[in-house]
Amino acid sequence: MKIVILDGYTENPGDLSWAGLEALGDLTVYDRTPFRDGDEEILRRAKGAEILLVNKTPVSGAVIDALSPELKYIGVLATGYNVIDTAAARAHGVLVSNIPTYATNSVAQMTMALLLELCHHVGDHSRAVKAGKWSRCEDFCFWDTPLIELAGKTFGIIGYGRIGRAVGKLAAAFGMRVLAYDEKAPAAPPAEKVDLPTLLRESDVVSLHCPLLPDTQHLLCDETIAQMKTGALVLNTSRGPLIDERALLAALQSGKLAGAGLDVLEVEPPREDNPLFKEPHCLVTPHISWAPKESRARLMDIAVENVRSFLEGHPQNLVNA
Repeated sequence: MKIVILDGYTENPGDLSWAGLEALGDLTVYDRTPFRDGDEEILRRAKGAEILLVNKTPVSGAVIDALSPELKYIGVLATGYNVIDTAAARAHGVLVSNIPTYATNSVAQMTMALLLELCHHVGDHSRAVKAGKWSRCEDFCFWDTPLIELAGKTFGIIGYGRIGRAVGKLAAAFGMRVLAYDEKAPAAPPAEKVDLPTLLRESDVVSLHCPLLPDTQHLLCDETIAQMKTGALVLNTSRGPLIDERALLAALQSGKLAGAGLDVLEVEPPREDNPLFKEPHCLVTPHISWAPKESRARLMDIAVENVRSFLEGHPQNLVNA
């Protein structure tokens, strides 16, 4: 059984082992596969593969056509699977699975890390102290930005799945009222389920935890941001295109929004001249909420089980069945 991984470096830069997958077939791992200029290198490397594993390398309908009938299974080394043409895979009888549960805790933790940084500007104050500002201070302390206490404020969650629920528990632990909007997920403590206009209107913090779908692209835009509290904070550890970056920038510059913490952007990697990088009230981290070693180790274990279950005839975590 020929197994090919097209972009293994992000999942395993050397601190994990591929042994679990090596035990299941003839494994070839490429750290990265270029695709910006077309599918040629993808096709060359994946030729003859019966099992293809990818993280962010796109697998188009044309690629699936070319790799059929040998290709039988595509495993996404992530939760989001929008890089795969699942309809084309289904048409060719190719099963596609993802890894839906591995990063719940780490993404929830990163969400709160962004929020706490927006509230206390820990990094900025530490750098100021090391630059000598505290040593020169006439008073026993100083702060360069307003500091925010979370207790008593309202935390709004858009998308109340596993990660949304985990984030809600953390927000409640800080003494926050928790609201959630999700058309499909059932209500569950600590959140009160509300409609989207209510959440936007009442939340001091709005945090995005929903998938990227046609009806969620630019969920936060001029129209929805206008419905939010003046001075609210926005967090996004889900998918970049959930936010219209132009509208977000305008809201930050006008003071409509007091700050944003983003672990994802509309285009990744971003252009160096992305105007959000110059916005002092916007934190941007490089899509790392999923990346602690503990989280990646869980991803590896589930990826191995996904492939094993496919080989044994009872595939799991299918997204195109």
